[in-house]
Amino acid sequence: METYQTALFAEAGIDVSFVQENHSGSAQGTLRGLHYQIHQAQGKLVQVVSGEIFDVAVDIRQSSSSFGKWVGKVLSGDNKQQIWIPTGFAHGFYVLSGWANVIYKVTDYYSPEWERTLLWNDPELMIDWPLNLGIPLLISDKDAEGIPLMDIETFG
Repeated sequence: METYQTALFAEAGIDVSFVQENHSGSAQGTLRGLHYQIHQAQGKLVQVVSGEIFDVAVDIRQSSSSFGKWVGKVLSGDNKQQIWIPTGFAHGFYVLSGWANVIYKVTDYYSPEWERTLLWNDPELMIDWPLNLGIPLLISDKDAEGIPLMDIETFG
């Protein structure tokens, strides 16, 4: 299966260079995000190799008409779909299957000093996470203590 070709993405208006690819393995009920880097911002091309996730991107560009709006998509090893998340968006996902292997290419290097976390359950965002209430939510302290939309550092 071919998962990426520079020429096809450029034809679709996504003319970027990737500098790194990451792999994340997570158990069912894991929620990661919503992450972004305020400097060295990363565009991300996300796909699931095995398992299934609900993937979310939130527009945090102040000048955008869709500021504060989100999109969510189920990605799985079966549907083989990808999502392109441009710079200026916060990103996160929730694991729906027993285990999920997620890979994502990024356009800039990871820089922990510039990483920020938007609160995943900020009432202003109204993200419709498909949480399985029969499964404990697995979330890091950093992600649980994210910052609400109106208080985060945003893009212009």
